[in-house]
Amino acid sequence: MNSLLVVLFLPLATAILNRLLGARLGKRLSAGLAIASVLTAFGFAVASFLGLAALPPGQRHLVMPLWSLLSVGSFSADFSLLLDPLSAVMILVVTGVGALIHVYSAAYMEEEDDAEYARFFTYLNFFIFSMLTLVLAANFMVIFTGWELVGVSSYLLIGFYRSKTSAADAGKKAFIVNRVGDLGFLMGIFVILSQFGTLDFTQVLSHADKLGQGSALATLTALLLFMGAMGKSAQFPLHVWLPDAMEGPTPVSALIHAATMVTAGVFMVARCHAIFELSPVAMRTVAWVGAFTALFAASIALVQNDIKRVMAYSTLSQLGYMVMAVGVGAYTAGFFHLFTHAFFKALLFLGCGSVMHALHGELDMTKMGGLRKKLPITFWTFLIGAACLSGVPFTSGFFSKDAILYEALDGPHGSLGLWLMGALTAAMTAFYVGRLVFKTFFGKTRLDHHTFDHAHESAAPMAAPLLILAVLAIGAGFLGMPRFMSKAQPFEEWLAPVFADVKAPEAGPLAAMAAPAATAAEVAPATAEAGKPEQGEDVGLSLRLMAFYTLVVAFMAWLTYKWFATESGTPNALALAAAPIHQLLWNKWYVDELYDLVFVRGLLGFSKLLLRVVDQGLIDGVVNGCGWAAQGAGHFVRVRLHNGYARFYAGALLAGVVLLLGLVLTFSL
Repeated sequence: MNSLLVVLFLPLATAILNRLLGARLGKRLSAGLAIASVLTAFGFAVASFLGLAALPPGQRHLVMPLWSLLSVGSFSADFSLLLDPLSAVMILVVTGVGALIHVYSAAYMEEEDDAEYARFFTYLNFFIFSMLTLVLAANFMVIFTGWELVGVSSYLLIGFYRSKTSAADAGKKAFIVNRVGDLGFLMGIFVILSQFGTLDFTQVLSHADKLGQGSALATLTALLLFMGAMGKSAQFPLHVWLPDAMEGPTPVSALIHAATMVTAGVFMVARCHAIFELSPVAMRTVAWVGAFTALFAASIALVQNDIKRVMAYSTLSQLGYMVMAVGVGAYTAGFFHLFTHAFFKALLFLGCGSVMHALHGELDMTKMGGLRKKLPITFWTFLIGAACLSGVPFTSGFFSKDAILYEALDGPHGSLGLWLMGALTAAMTAFYVGRLVFKTFFGKTRLDHHTFDHAHESAAPMAAPLLILAVLAIGAGFLGMPRFMSKAQPFEEWLAPVFADVKAPEAGPLAAMAAPAATAAEVAPATAEAGKPEQGEDVGLSLRLMAFYTLVVAFMAWLTYKWFATESGTPNALALAAAPIHQLLWNKWYVDELYDLVFVRGLLGFSKLLLRVVDQGLIDGVVNGCGWAAQGAGHFVRVRLHNGYARFYAGALLAGVVLLLGLVLTFSL
């Protein structure tokens, strides 16, 4: 547990040091400190993981109180760290992928001056600290602290290029949209505090049934918490900030969109699964929001030309997969996809950065082509990442997406509708990934001769992280292969203690229609997925689904090669023939325009109405009325009473004396 102190606070210490002295230290030392701190944190994270693994599964739940945050009456909340299988996986991902991105960034940001270079690594290390605070939290107060720190640090990183208006606007957009979700998260925490009198995870989640199975209170609490997840994990309709976050430096996109910030919502739902399990309504809501987001984002990615925006909408889509998985109760499958996605999506974003670096910032794939021989390392590593994202058999993405789609179809909380949306998303994913690969790296170049002739492979500090991530992207999938393919289930068995309290129905929706084929229960022990009782996996169904996905990916690879690796005019002809649909997707279903109309212009119009009616009409009217009344009274006294006539003054004096005597006589009797 003491290793966690180094894991958490070393990145913060170097962030402070870089902020204070970075400009004086120079680029090499500034970057060296930042990289060394995250690499050291990764080493101690590995030590923490191994120490936890040495314990019996039932004892892998360690809490380390550090200091008191708040104490009011009988209520107290400590800054406490929790190390369990869930947080252990997350700290490995955050520090491991974060370290590779730091190494890549040292070369990528080389053109910045010393002060800006140090500022970048300050923000990067602060982001790592914020994310580690979130995933290591032992109570709702600490996780909300990390939640907000991640929001602040992401705002700083997205808006890093402060002189660039679009970057500044993107940072503000991310910050504001996330505040909407955070409001729901905070309200959910208040409900938990009012019901349990504590914010400690162990006490709240072990007594979650106090909210009542299927009760309105349980549904309200779960949905409020999910609002926070919708913001951080960019689920519809709070997804609009994530594509614009591409305005930040490419390493920032890799860090935020691959392994860290955007997975926070999925992590939080998995951590609070005991609350969500109480409400079937909340579970269905989570599943359908995730499925819709996956399909919605994939449809937009089909027509985008900016390579980073394609990756951004791909991230939205894959997050939808993860959210759908936890919504159907497949927590291990969802978390496994989070784990594999961290590697192949970081690889793809850094690959985009390598292409941009070679082409002096060019992002439009329609202007590229023919780069595979110019950028061989980038091409082959990018191709591996693309294969994982598409779900090519025996890659990590194939195994993790297959597990989600199987549960979406035949899991205890699955449905045919969810599976259809997930399967259609998988087909779209294979299409837009093929389009990106073939338009960027194949065919004749569409670049000008000067740019193409001078395009070159990235330097070793940028290429090395690509090679390491490519190996991880391939290898990670073998930790979670289907049970009928491997008796060893390291990832599932590792997370089993976290989800051991989950109670699932006896059979999924397709159990009655399942063919009398052999099941995994006949060839291997019952699954440890979420601590479910023995209910073997239908091997026949699983094989049929795998075969179906393989055919879909193969067809999309062939189709995109025919369309985009050659000079085929079919895509343009289709775009013209279906111009309204193409425009709809190109303009992202006009969601931003709708938000601008309703929230931006609507708020401005409502503000102007309040200005006229309330401010100018009511408030100014009252204030001005008082002034006019005082002015009128003064005029009356000055003109009517002080008129200079002695007879008027004598009469007024007499009237005053009579009135005074009358009052005295009245009250004295």
